[in-house]
Amino acid sequence: MKSRLYYILFFSYFAMVAFILYINGVFTGNITSFGNLMINGVFLGIIGVLFIISIASFLRLNRLTDELEDAAKDLQAGYKEAGGKNVWDSLQDQKNFFDEKNLKEAFAKFRMRVKTKNPCDIEDYINEELLEKVGSNYFNSGISGTMTGLGILGTFIGLSLGLGSFNGDDIYTISDNVGPLLSGMKVAFHTSVYGIIFSLIFNFVYRSIMADAYEKLDYFLSAFRQCAMPPKAGSSDENMAAMLVYQANLASYMKQILELAKGEAQDQTKSLENLSRAFVQQLQSAMNTEFKELGVTLKLAAQSQSSNAESSKVLLEAANALVESNRNMQETISHMMERQEMFAEALEKQKQGLTAACEEISRDVSTQLHTFEQMRDIYENKN
Repeated sequence: MKSRLYYILFFSYFAMVAFILYINGVFTGNITSFGNLMINGVFLGIIGVLFIISIASFLRLNRLTDELEDAAKDLQAGYKEAGGKNVWDSLQDQKNFFDEKNLKEAFAKFRMRVKTKNPCDIEDYINEELLEKVGSNYFNSGISGTMTGLGILGTFIGLSLGLGSFNGDDIYTISDNVGPLLSGMKVAFHTSVYGIIFSLIFNFVYRSIMADAYEKLDYFLSAFRQCAMPPKAGSSDENMAAMLVYQANLASYMKQILELAKGEAQDQTKSLENLSRAFVQQLQSAMNTEFKELGVTLKLAAQSQSSNAESSKVLLEAANALVESNRNMQETISHMMERQEMFAEALEKQKQGLTAACEEISRDVSTQLHTFEQMRDIYENKN
């Protein structure tokens, strides 16, 4: 409902125009001063143009924030249908997730940033700066002061007109010029009244609409982070460091495997050679037969067995080393994820603290502005 408060500007503007026309006798056909009517018409025309520009910016802002709210509801519904799983995989290829031009461009930049594996947050692209740009904050923030300035300008113009037509040296001539003086003061009074009234009304409407827009933005950001925030990849330096550690560990394991296998293979070969030599000698001494060829065959068989045993040992140790290395890498990744979660929680707490501080500052500024306006009203009433 706050986003539609700009209708108040229409009603207050037309009511003030009708009031000015009435007091100048337009409806009754008794126009007292065409000069006053023309001055008020010029001032009301300027205010009307400013209101039209502001209302157009409010309409653009409302379309954007309404789409953010609808997108947040769609994300929550998709998250619920997916059983509480992140829906970024189905979202990252949707080029038409947003229809509004500014949101579509911002979301496209975010998608490109995510594809480059650079960690970022959706708030880097869809944030309060985007709302203020679409809502023409640079223009609307000065409208309230402009209204007050127009009222003061009208006051000086009215007084100048009244005093310019006031001349005389005695009480008789002075009494004849009281009418033009009062007519000029009427212009001064009217422009001051509706300048201040429009300033107060616009300030209330503008602040309410922006507050509603910020609430919808926070609602969307919370829903997106909960339901569709893409996983953040580690930095290139961290990946390179992890790869170097993994390669160093693997090289160390392979070196140890080769040393162990080499030593065991040599021992086995020597044992088989001694066994075959002793066996041949015993056969020769017992049967007085030459078994050289048999010894050579057994020696070749022992070498083949040693080679097979060495290969099996190397393969087994390499597999165990790879399993251990993968387990270490999984533990490292788990620790990194825990640190990222702790960092995210810390950032969230800092954001809450900053939000509370900004709200406190906003309340203080609003209080000071209210006090200033009261003092200004008191000063003007005294004058």
